[in-house]
Amino acid sequence: MSGIAGCTRPGARGDVELMLARIAHRGPAGHDVCETEGATLGVAWTGPQAAAAQVLQTEQVAQDCAGAGRLARAVAGAAGLALTRDPLGVAPLYFARTDDGAVCFASEVKALLPISRNVHCLPPGHSHDGTGLHAYFRLAKQPDLASRPHLIAQELLHRLTAAVQECVNGGETGCWLSGGLDSSVMAALARPEVSRLHTFAAGLAGAADLEYARHVARFIRADHHEVIVSFDQMLAVLPTVIYHLESFDALLVRSSIINYIVGRGAADYVPAVLSGEGGDELFAGYAYLKQLGPAVLADELLDITQRLHNTALQRVDRCSTAHGLVAHVPFLAPEVVDYALRIPVEDKLRNNVEKWILRRAMAGRLPSAVLRRTKAKFWAGAGVGDLLAQHAESQVSDSDFRRQRRLENGLHVHTKEELMYYRIFHEHFGDFADLGWMGRTKGAPRA
Repeated sequence: MSGIAGCTRPGARGDVELMLARIAHRGPAGHDVCETEGATLGVAWTGPQAAAAQVLQTEQVAQDCAGAGRLARAVAGAAGLALTRDPLGVAPLYFARTDDGAVCFASEVKALLPISRNVHCLPPGHSHDGTGLHAYFRLAKQPDLASRPHLIAQELLHRLTAAVQECVNGGETGCWLSGGLDSSVMAALARPEVSRLHTFAAGLAGAADLEYARHVARFIRADHHEVIVSFDQMLAVLPTVIYHLESFDALLVRSSIINYIVGRGAADYVPAVLSGEGGDELFAGYAYLKQLGPAVLADELLDITQRLHNTALQRVDRCSTAHGLVAHVPFLAPEVVDYALRIPVEDKLRNNVEKWILRRAMAGRLPSAVLRRTKAKFWAGAGVGDLLAQHAESQVSDSDFRRQRRLENGLHVHTKEELMYYRIFHEHFGDFADLGWMGRTKGAPRA
């Protein structure tokens, strides 16, 4: 993805250049700034998104495009500046109001901080017209399909294949591959569409993900790349990860460390990668969902899908753009999401098997061991486990945790691990009167 920044103040080129410099990693191929009558807009772009410069110059539009209509956009016109974010929030967008009343926006919070600390997250499916927020889209429960499971599986496969095809160009492309079902689906569907597929896995020595990823790569004949990570390397990269992630949420940071490292490795080979993000939320991949009844399950899947924008999707965005990569999420293509919301939950979670309909759709296209593999958290499958939580015990005393867990803005950190991350976060970004823009993982462990 690219990066955008700007404000409703003409003649603010210096400020916008400063904002773009803070997110220069999002646009290693170049940047441009355009001054209009009522606003100053800026775009930084990657190689695959060089057309962004033309959009800025000709239409007074700055946009961060995540593909298939998933974008964050700023449009300057006679009526002022209008901000819009895609329905699921695949592309990030934040805004802030300055002391003189101007509205500034950027793809990452760090870009806004030299201008204002009054930061807000533009919610998915919303626009901002300079005066307030307006919802133009909301995910909603849909009537169940009446088709038989084998027909649902066929149509799901068709839509997923089309979504993947839209993200690849027939040459070389990459795929993050944990060896779990979702990333393996992306790799298997991409392989026939490209001349060469690079797959990337990372983890601690002996991690289950590494073994499964190798198995999938051999099965689909991908060029596989593997990074063995030590715990010391994880600790060394932790401050950089938190800087890019802009979060101290414990489970989000924990999962982002390996994702950041595998993103760094992928950037040496390809300009873009596929990610399997969204599959668990749409098709009931988490273990706790097995405890819910059908009526409650449908509502829960809707809720956790709506929460993706500033948790898991933020991880995908920051762990790719930190290295100048574009990350595609075909599971969240509109035509896939629309169909998935109409699949009966009984076909998603059947006989205690999560993502049953997705497994059926992929029968014969993946190794049987992968089709049978149960869900493992990204950080667990990569071998991270509780290593970071154990390390936090040596970094945060019981008395420090009791004294420091309540932040000055009233927010509470949940665990010693989260307080350890917050300390790093605070070193990077300082105090915030309001951290409402930062997502928290639903159901995260508490002390």
